[in-house]
Amino acid sequence: MSKKHWLVYALITTFFWGVWGAFSEIPEKNGFPGTLIYVIWSFTMIIPAFFALKQVNWKIETDKKSLFYGLLIGFLGAGGQLALLSKAIVTGPAYLIFPIISLSPVVTIILSTIVLKERAGWKGWTGIVIALAAIPLLSYQAPEDGPANYTWLIYALIVFFAWGLQAFYMRKANKTMSAESIFFYMTLTGIALSVIAVFMTDFSKDINWGFNGPGLAFLIQILNSIGALTIVYAFRYGKAIIVSPLTNAVAPVITIIISLILYAVFPNNIVLTGMVLALVSMLILSFDDED
Repeated sequence: MSKKHWLVYALITTFFWGVWGAFSEIPEKNGFPGTLIYVIWSFTMIIPAFFALKQVNWKIETDKKSLFYGLLIGFLGAGGQLALLSKAIVTGPAYLIFPIISLSPVVTIILSTIVLKERAGWKGWTGIVIALAAIPLLSYQAPEDGPANYTWLIYALIVFFAWGLQAFYMRKANKTMSAESIFFYMTLTGIALSVIAVFMTDFSKDINWGFNGPGLAFLIQILNSIGALTIVYAFRYGKAIIVSPLTNAVAPVITIIISLILYAVFPNNIVLTGMVLALVSMLILSFDDED
């Protein structure tokens, strides 16, 4: 496998996550709650899991080490997703929550450098720093009303650490087990937590059961799921200290561009600066050649 194949998978992830980001809030605005959006997301994971497992003749690693890593990665990712959809964005301001969460690659980079001994050349580290600077800028939204309390901060930090740790363990696990098995366990844990999401749903409120609720949520969340599969492959062939900041920096650029086209929403100067930095970091990280 060419060492540049990690970049192909990383860019596929950024594309699908970028498109997903542009449309992700529509079902909830249409009256379909975030907890049920999570449930639909968890089941959309089955589709890419089917095609991935078919490629390896349905061979799933079930030894203790693979079970541990697979379930850990799955619960960190799905747990963070559930905390985000059901608690964080419900109780707090998005303009503060997403910049915090988007810096989760910091956790991944620190652990991968110390534990996995990953290294990058000067170009790589330059790209990493630029990407980390771009991420919170891309997540910035002008505040309208100040938050009433800081409960949201707890959930935002939970997602921050969960997704940072997930990316680290995804890279670590790829050294001893197949990417297909990792994604299988991610799918399994995602569906398992959907039971909790159902119980967290307030069914006493009006819920939009029309196509522009659950139907649209399915079409949008499948993009998220495909991106989740391809990032596992990106971590198989690429360094976590490169893949994580790259995908987190470039995907929002795609989201912003699509939003600009569809909704005629022009980014403010802060976000625009983040877009430029993200594109610069992508170009630099694409040419990192340090082994």
